[in-house]
Amino acid sequence: MRHRPNARIARSAGLAVLLAAASALAVDTAGAAPGAPAAPDAPARAGAQPAGVAPDADFNGDGYADQLLTAPAATVAGKAEAGYVAVVYGSPAGADTGHRQVVSQATDGVPGDPAAQAWWGYRSVARDLDGDGRTDLAVQDPNSENVTVVWGSAEGLTGGTELAADLRTDGNDLVGGDFDGDGHADLVAGDPDDEDTVGMRVLYGPFTRDGHAARTSDLTTDKIFGPVDLVAGDVTGDGADDLVSTHAFEEMSERSLFWKGGKDGLADKSTPFDAAASATVGDVDGDRYGDLVIRTVPGGVVENLPYDHGTLKVIYGSKDGLSTRTAKIDQNSAGVPGANEDGDQFGYSLSAGDVNGDGIADIAVGVPHEDLEAGQKDTGAIVLLKGAKAGLSGKGAQAFHQSTAGVPGVAEKGDYFGSAVSLQDADGDGRRDLGIGTPGEDGNGFTDTGAAWVLRGTTGGLSTAGVRSFGPGELGAPEPGAELGTRFAR
Repeated sequence: MRHRPNARIARSAGLAVLLAAASALAVDTAGAAPGAPAAPDAPARAGAQPAGVAPDADFNGDGYADQLLTAPAATVAGKAEAGYVAVVYGSPAGADTGHRQVVSQATDGVPGDPAAQAWWGYRSVARDLDGDGRTDLAVQDPNSENVTVVWGSAEGLTGGTELAADLRTDGNDLVGGDFDGDGHADLVAGDPDDEDTVGMRVLYGPFTRDGHAARTSDLTTDKIFGPVDLVAGDVTGDGADDLVSTHAFEEMSERSLFWKGGKDGLADKSTPFDAAASATVGDVDGDRYGDLVIRTVPGGVVENLPYDHGTLKVIYGSKDGLSTRTAKIDQNSAGVPGANEDGDQFGYSLSAGDVNGDGIADIAVGVPHEDLEAGQKDTGAIVLLKGAKAGLSGKGAQAFHQSTAGVPGVAEKGDYFGSAVSLQDADGDGRRDLGIGTPGEDGNGFTDTGAAWVLRGTTGGLSTAGVRSFGPGELGAPEPGAELGTRFAR
């Protein structure tokens, strides 16, 4: 029997519901593997991204980042909640809705067939898995142990391969990174094989087009259940990504685990630290070590998350891993727009990237349950926290929502603006642009069609100049109840 991850409930219940649904909150984005060859005629970049920040997704290899959004509740080929993903390709002018692609299991060359309540695409990773310089898309089926790869090409995503049987996962979560620093993208997912231990399977690249990884390894824990979420990024500054796994049991959170990457891959021993509801990695102080930004779990009880105002904790990186240097930020912190209010869930979604081109990572913070005014419950907002040599703080922070001047649309109850955030450089100027997912948006006479906004990165931060806004109708995709923007590819 297929199980539907309940996005409507997940938006209200956070980590607890995600655990019960054996799913995970989208917290970051990913792209082509470090060291991959540049595509011909790619535009010049203003500079590399800070340590720990995932590379841009570029499915057609033209040098402009592409935004991939999920619409897991969409009806496809008459199958309710079969799901699809939509790509809006980048261009010199930014996200180009005229150049888009909709991919599902009804797409020629993609393995399988649309199935009711499959929520295909809900867990997806964008990485250059075969090393050809173009990003590929790995999709984990939440109702089986299969991972499907749709390959990047000069024309965009095309064809597909189901990974070999020995590479199956538990369907719980999937993340990409380069954990051995060899320039080839790797995948980590829950391990379904051993009933006596709970852990993860590491699939090291490069991957072949017939669905085989170069090698595999397993990580084991003493947890009762597998990871609720997985996050990757180079914290130690050695050129190999490290892994963070978050955990919970019933209504209680458990300590997260830090797994160090290196030339031989991920270490088989982990270091426990704070419980986390969401997380991302990026060098927010410019010292060339990736820093971990997490949303904390109030009182260690996941059932409290829907009623929580939301607090971020920054754990700074070092050559040895996570350091003892930390900072806390919420909406009562100096410079942060807004105020702490019960149920706002500041930090529900997180993404790291250099928005203003200063070489230091900034953090996009989704606040999808922000109430703008009376009667506008859960309209949602996003906040951009800017990195600096002194570290992450509220100094110069920006906030945007659908009532902000220059942002298209109208703020309405239950939009959940900011449910997903994704920093990608869509216009190739070296400054990341912010994609904002809004799964509760209504459009063209339908409810919960979902929609997305893309704000441009500039030297001053995010700008509404040249903002893009689109829903399924603009992309030629199925609309009713699609909930486009539930997640971005990580």
